[in-house]
Amino acid sequence: MTAVPTDREQQVLDRIDKARRRRAKVREERITLSHGSGGKATQTLIEAVFLEAFRNPLLEPLDDAASFTVDGAALALTTDSYVVSPIFFPGGNIGDLAVNGTVNDLAVSGAHPLYLTAGFILEEGFPIEDLLTIVNSMKEAAAAAGVSIVTGDTKVVQRGKADGCYINTAGVGSLLRRDLGVSTARPGDAILVSGPIGEHGITIMLARGELDIDADLVSDTAPVHSLVSSLLSAVPGVRGMRDATRGGVATILNEIAKAADVAVIVDEKTIPVRTEVRGASELLGIDPLYVACEGRIVVVVDGAQASLALDTLRAHPLGAEAAIIGRVAEDPPGLVLLNTTFGGTRIVDLLVGDPLPRIC
Repeated sequence: MTAVPTDREQQVLDRIDKARRRRAKVREERITLSHGSGGKATQTLIEAVFLEAFRNPLLEPLDDAASFTVDGAALALTTDSYVVSPIFFPGGNIGDLAVNGTVNDLAVSGAHPLYLTAGFILEEGFPIEDLLTIVNSMKEAAAAAGVSIVTGDTKVVQRGKADGCYINTAGVGSLLRRDLGVSTARPGDAILVSGPIGEHGITIMLARGELDIDADLVSDTAPVHSLVSSLLSAVPGVRGMRDATRGGVATILNEIAKAADVAVIVDEKTIPVRTEVRGASELLGIDPLYVACEGRIVVVVDGAQASLALDTLRAHPLGAEAAIIGRVAEDPPGLVLLNTTFGGTRIVDLLVGDPLPRIC
């Protein structure tokens, strides 16, 4: 049974709703790191600058990939750029991260990944040995995901004008389902996550060596296409999926609530978080819900098929620790509410700042 908000609570909810429905406008005069965090600043930048300039029916959903048909073939297309620092980190490097991230954007869009591009921006003085290591990692990741890197580009900039190596990728896949999208979420649906959250972001933060924190953590970077394929084959009630990268699971939950104009109610005690991630997050003053993953997906599924979806995820190595973390409700539309372990409820909003810049 849904609690009825008090008059004061309703006033607060109305103010939040009004603020969220205002037309996006970039108020800063210059780009800041917050514009790349995946939170409010990123959303505003995308909507006010890029969407405003390039608006078209394929772009407007702002999904992880665009879906379209060419000569009768249903395809998905995505692109991404990788500026992670440090380039090498426990569990991977910028190379396999670039391949896995692009494969995952296609997979959660309901596509079977086929081909990738790879563009390199290299800084003068970057060690050839490091570049070979990165390229070999990409080769191995592509082979593991069953995709081919079929074209690319290389540019070199002066020393001090970059940070070693940046990679841009694009990916094309054959679309298996065209009805997927978090905007199709409806009251009664369940929200699942495929495994423990926040491992990639915390691993990157600790790898920078700026904090005297020891933790036995590695990035969760992995291609999720086979996990998604198993899920779609077994569970027809999947509504939509997202991979929880920049901004973490909290950002995905807000995207679901906004896109479908529904409420998302999450139970904190059900969210899987490793002890090491929770401990490091507490020391850093960061909520794990906002920390990036690179091998986890958030799934919206028909509530009647939630148990089937959970069992299917757990039957796959990448989903062995999957959990049902929440549900979709009617009210308050557009908001994410977290039932805390202390018995209270709080709003989970988009991040304003960027506590973990350059994690992908």
